[in-house]
Amino acid sequence: MKVSVAMFALFGFSSLVMAQEGAAPVDDQQVQVEQYTYATHLDVAKVISQTQASDECAVVPMRMTYEDSQGKRHILAYEAMGNGCSNG
Repeated sequence: MKVSVAMFALFGFSSLVMAQEGAAPVDDQQVQVEQYTYATHLDVAKVISQTQASDECAVVPMRMTYEDSQGKRHILAYEAMGNGCSNG
């Protein structure tokens, strides 16, 4: 659970940086979607786009499009906790 929260925070920060820099047009039709596992080695040099977590209080599917340190574009499918859980 801690890993999921940490990844969600990391991806949220990355999207903030991306929004500040401006996103490049994305042609995701030519890029194969990779499924994230704990064994996946991530080489994320630049986040191009990512889906927004839904307002459910559940684990939801997400996608992140990014470039690695070699400039190759990837689409990563992963799961994260939705934004619908609140204590208040």
